[in-house]
Amino acid sequence: MSQSMPWAPSPDVAYLLSLQAVRERSRTVLAAAQGGRLHSFEYDEQRMSTVADFVISVIDRDFGPDRFSSIPPHGRWQHFEVGGVARVDSLLDQWTKDGCDKMELTRRLIDLFFVSVLLDAGAGDTWKFVEPGSGQVYNRSEGIAVASLYMFSAGDFSQENGAPKVDATGLLNLTDDVFCRGFQITPENPLIGVSPRVKLLNSVGRSLLRLSDIVGSTGRPGNLVDYLTKLSGEAKTIDYEVLWSTLQQILVSSWPADRTRVEDFPIGDAWPLKVLSSEVKGGREVDFIQPFHKLTQWLGYSLMVPFVRVLGFQIVNAQLGTGLPEYRNGGLFVDLGVLKLKPEVAREHTASDHDLPAFSATSDTVVEWRALTVALLDELFKLISAHFGKLGVELSMAQMLEAGTWKGGRELAAKFRPQTRSSPLIILGDGTLF
Repeated sequence: MSQSMPWAPSPDVAYLLSLQAVRERSRTVLAAAQGGRLHSFEYDEQRMSTVADFVISVIDRDFGPDRFSSIPPHGRWQHFEVGGVARVDSLLDQWTKDGCDKMELTRRLIDLFFVSVLLDAGAGDTWKFVEPGSGQVYNRSEGIAVASLYMFSAGDFSQENGAPKVDATGLLNLTDDVFCRGFQITPENPLIGVSPRVKLLNSVGRSLLRLSDIVGSTGRPGNLVDYLTKLSGEAKTIDYEVLWSTLQQILVSSWPADRTRVEDFPIGDAWPLKVLSSEVKGGREVDFIQPFHKLTQWLGYSLMVPFVRVLGFQIVNAQLGTGLPEYRNGGLFVDLGVLKLKPEVAREHTASDHDLPAFSATSDTVVEWRALTVALLDELFKLISAHFGKLGVELSMAQMLEAGTWKGGRELAAKFRPQTRSSPLIILGDGTLF
C-alpha cells in the first residue's frame, strides 16, 4: 500500500469498492425484479431468450462459423481502430523504431488508454471529431478515442513538451481551452461535460502525485507496468484483483465531489437505491448502496489487453469483472422488451415536446436500470455460454460484451432511433460517469 496516501478503508467501504459488491448487490435487485417489486421498471423474464437469440445472431454474423477465437476482449484498443485503421499498431511500430523496448511500449499504451477511458463517458448526440489528414468523421466513444489519441501524441497530457506520455503535471495543467482545441469543440460542435472532464483529469493528476510508490515521482500511469510486473515476479501473471484495487486507490478520490461518501470516504460510482432499502430488511444505510464503478471497470478491462498482447502476460481472476452498466448494454434489455418503464414513471419524466423520458444519471430510476443491467448481463452470459458451449466454443464475459451486447445495443439504437441513435432513456449526465 502507498506510504504517501493512507489506504485503509473500513470493511464497509472496502466492500463497496470491490467487484464482488457490484455483482452481489445487483443480484438482490434482480430478485426484486423476479418478485415484481421494482420501483421503476417492469421485468419480463420470458424476453431473455429473445435477447440471447439476437446477441447470438450478431456474434455469428461477425465471427461465425470459425472465427470465434479471434473475438477480442472488450477494451479501448478496438475503438482506436475505428474506420479499419490500425492506429495502435502504427504507434507501436513507430515507437519500436524510436528504440522503445516492450516495457516502454506497454507503459505508453497504459498512458494512452488511461486518459482515453477516463474521458469516455457519453459524448451526446451531436459532437463529432474530424480526423486530421484523412478527414474521416467519428463520434461517440470512437470519436473520443481518436481525439484523445491525437492529444496524447501531441503531448497534451505530459509536462514533457510533445512527448507521447501522460504524467501528473500534464494532467494538472490541462485546461478547458487545450481540451476544446483537441476535441474540436465549438458552439456548433458541443460535447457534454467539457469542464467536468477536464477537472476529473486535473484531480487524477493530484492523486497520481500522492502515489509515487505506485506510479513513480512524475505520477505516470504507465509506471503501473513496473509496479504490477514487479508484484508478479517470475510468474508473468497479473491478478485482476490487484489491478482493480490499485486502480481504485488511484481514482476513488478523484471523482467529482458530489459522489456518494460513506464514513466520509469517497466511494465513486456507487449510489443509494430505493429497491435495496425495500429488499434488505433491517439493514443500515450502507446496505442500500449499489456500486458500479463503470469507468474504473472499463479501464480495468482496457488495461489488461496491453499486458497480454505486448508483454505476453496472463490475467487471473478476470472473471470478477462484471458486465458494464452503461446505456448500450442497458438499452439492449429495454429495446428488446425485458425491461419496461412503469407507465407512471415514463409519464412523469417525458416532456410534452420529447418522445423519450429523461432522467438524471444519478436518479433512482437510472441506478435501478444500471443494477438490472449488471445482473441481466450475468444471466445473458449463462445463455450465451450454453449455446456456444454446445459448439465447443468458450467465450469470456469480455468477449460477449465486445462482440455481442455493446455492439448489439448500438445497432438497436440505430434501428429504433435513427435520427439520434440515442439510449432509450435520455441520460442527463456531466461526462464523468458512464
